[in-house]
Amino acid sequence: MALQFPDIDPAIIRIGPIAIRWYALAYIAGLIGGWKYTKWLVARPPFAMKPDQVDDFLVWATAGVVLGGRLGYVLFYKPLYYLNNPLEAFMVWQGGMSFHGGALGVIIAIVLYSRRHGLNLLSVGDTICAVVPLGLFFGRIANFINGELFGRAAPEDLPWAMVFPMGGPVPRHPSQLYEAGMEGLILLCVMHLLWRVPALRLRSGLLSGAFLTGYGMARVIGEFFRQPDAHLGYLWGGATMGQLLSIPLIIAGLVLIARAKRPA
Repeated sequence: MALQFPDIDPAIIRIGPIAIRWYALAYIAGLIGGWKYTKWLVARPPFAMKPDQVDDFLVWATAGVVLGGRLGYVLFYKPLYYLNNPLEAFMVWQGGMSFHGGALGVIIAIVLYSRRHGLNLLSVGDTICAVVPLGLFFGRIANFINGELFGRAAPEDLPWAMVFPMGGPVPRHPSQLYEAGMEGLILLCVMHLLWRVPALRLRSGLLSGAFLTGYGMARVIGEFFRQPDAHLGYLWGGATMGQLLSIPLIIAGLVLIARAKRPA
């Protein structure tokens, strides 16, 4: 007796040809919530940015998330398709975003913004990394509402197994909610607890490393329950694309943690 996927309209409001979708609301909630949380963080040591610089950086972060996320999806997941249909790469409203590409876009935004304003690169990165899980949480909830990125077939006795409209009659893991919990809520709490310890947050690069390692591990675990993309399937060693892309994040995170230095 599997649960039936709740019939939720992907659009919150429809006014003629215009529709406001849950996915767009998730991006807005993540950016606004992250903006407010970042302003709270920078009011405390190591004072990575001034409050007005947070307002300015929001534009940079938005551009990094959208452009990087879309470009990452095009290059990592469907390069041949978009090579033959290049104009569709710009049709963001049709869906298709990659966290790993969005992360790279935000990293580039942090580097460029920090250099332009003479800020400590690692301190800015630590602050932003403490906030990112909030956006991940909203994004995964939107994935669930859209009925996309659903899980693999679940055991018959799993009480919360669910039948998704696009997943056929097979009861599946609601992997979007697993990822919302691991990549979002749990990682957000861990990052906040680390931030609250001055001896840790003042070690430049440690929080950035903790986030990259934590996200990478959460994504690798979550992919064991998530149905691989149909056009990719299982790749080298039975791993999914999400798992392979997460391995460099874990390595980079461990390197940052190992090299994090105590303040002079």
